[in-house]
Amino acid sequence: MELRQLRYFVAVAEEGGFSRAAERLHIVQSAVSQQVRRLERELGLTLFERSTRRVVLTEAGDRLLPEARDVLAAADRTRRIAAEIAESDTTTLRLGTVRGPGDRVYRLLSRLAELAPELRVRVRGLPVADRLAAVRGGELDAALVRALPATPGLEPIPLWTDPLYVALPARHPAAALPVPKLRDLAGLPLRLAERERNAPFHDLVTSAVRAASNAGPLAGPPFTDLQDTLTAIGAEGERAPSWTVFYRVTGLPEVAGTVIRPLADPVVTTSLAVLPGPPGPALRLLLAAARSFS
Repeated sequence: MELRQLRYFVAVAEEGGFSRAAERLHIVQSAVSQQVRRLERELGLTLFERSTRRVVLTEAGDRLLPEARDVLAAADRTRRIAAEIAESDTTTLRLGTVRGPGDRVYRLLSRLAELAPELRVRVRGLPVADRLAAVRGGELDAALVRALPATPGLEPIPLWTDPLYVALPARHPAAALPVPKLRDLAGLPLRLAERERNAPFHDLVTSAVRAASNAGPLAGPPFTDLQDTLTAIGAEGERAPSWTVFYRVTGLPEVAGTVIRPLADPVVTTSLAVLPGPPGPALRLLLAAARSFS
């Protein structure tokens, strides 16, 4: 069975005759008739009732028609996806990243544009889980992820590391330390976003606190956004002290009553999540751009 035969069969069924089907397909009528008869012989079915006045589907043809349409639609979809893959391999890079990605990502994309001005970069800002799923499913060529753990079906390529920062009340003893350690914050409730919002970063922080203090972090009020959380830490001060940890996206904010210090350990690594195997041309260009400035 050939796709051509199914296409001719569908055209005859939809046009109601071999002549009109031939016109639609831009071929001679005899070719349409010949291929449909071959299909009938191969299937062992009569698909059309033919007369000098009309051509109508038999019961078998009527049952086969939706299946033939599905096969042709799947074939068209496969061709389209193959064309997109071929295009992405050579001229387009589909990259997942965070919203408000930060200075390093902007520098990376700027350097990539210098190295390969002909390369089109399509950036999609997605939550972490959606980014990783899109790489697995082939919707993205790669995704930038901070604190990426071992992930089944994906290969992490570390690109750069950044320090973490802690924010705590100005009157807390650890605020006097130029570079506090996690053990200096033991017993102070931690403001941390729910794990669902950024599982890799959440796991990095909670594991580091557990290793430093032999206990998990004390749960503080939820982390909302950085500005509101820093303001709350400064405002509540001695009455309800708490702290948070974050990575710098742009500049470090200044908030009354809140002190920000670099954290001694851990650091956060930004990696590229890709499918296993040799990188394609577009991905090799991205890696070259990362190596040139990181």
